[in-house]
Amino acid sequence: MKRIVLFVATNLAVIVVLGMVTRLLGVDRYLTANGLNLGSLLAFAAVIGFGGAIISLLLSKPIAKWSSGVQVIEQPRNADEAWIVETVRRFADKAGIGMPEVGIFEGEPNAFATGAFKNSALVAVSTGLLQGMTREEVEAVIGHEVAHIANGDMVTMTLIQGVMNTFVVFLSRVIGYLVDGWLSRGEQRSGPGIGYYVTTIVLDILLGFLAAIIVAWFSRQREFRADAGSAQLLGRKQPMINALARLGGMVPGELPKGLQTMGITSGVGKLFSTHPPIEERIARLQGA
Repeated sequence: MKRIVLFVATNLAVIVVLGMVTRLLGVDRYLTANGLNLGSLLAFAAVIGFGGAIISLLLSKPIAKWSSGVQVIEQPRNADEAWIVETVRRFADKAGIGMPEVGIFEGEPNAFATGAFKNSALVAVSTGLLQGMTREEVEAVIGHEVAHIANGDMVTMTLIQGVMNTFVVFLSRVIGYLVDGWLSRGEQRSGPGIGYYVTTIVLDILLGFLAAIIVAWFSRQREFRADAGSAQLLGRKQPMINALARLGGMVPGELPKGLQTMGITSGVGKLFSTHPPIEERIARLQGA
């Protein structure tokens, strides 16, 4: 689960910062000067919403490296590192994508893939995963991550997050305008008051959490596809089934927030979980 929490956290931070900048520049005052201009507000919301998601996407790989302490394998130092790099290369060739960067990070069993573009992504596995699984199972996990890249999951999640952001920004300002109008009834003002600003900030955060639930649901659907993609890359399902079964008996490593959607495991509550339960994933693979 190493990718939505950092992705969503970065995205939310960008949205809040962009919102504050636009307030300082007087954009909100312009939108409400002569009554709320819904058309202009929707365009504004789309720019801010997709801007936050795209910035998060572009920052995903460097943030992943920093937050997880990933050591990129420039030149393999031993047989294990050479095998990992060769496995990623083999799957990348088979999936028709450019060779991703390959890295290792210290920690409990986990793995993730991230990056803004299919041909310049990153695949990283933890030391706990390498030590706790057979090579065939590690292959299956690597195949799962390469399938994420080949499926364009980071871009898909960015588009979904952008749409959610747009609705969050739009609705928070419409509601903020209505609340401010109710609080200031009878007053003559040329722009929004404190009620507008407080309401929009609070709703940006609250609606952002609701949007995260929707994004997490889409993320869970992608995990089924990536499991199937791993089975296709290996030519059979059993290695991925075995890897999932072993993961079910391990203590999964927690990943930073924005990386959780691209990780192999997840430990959050059901609504915010970016990964389906292991049992569901195994059952879906067995029934495929």
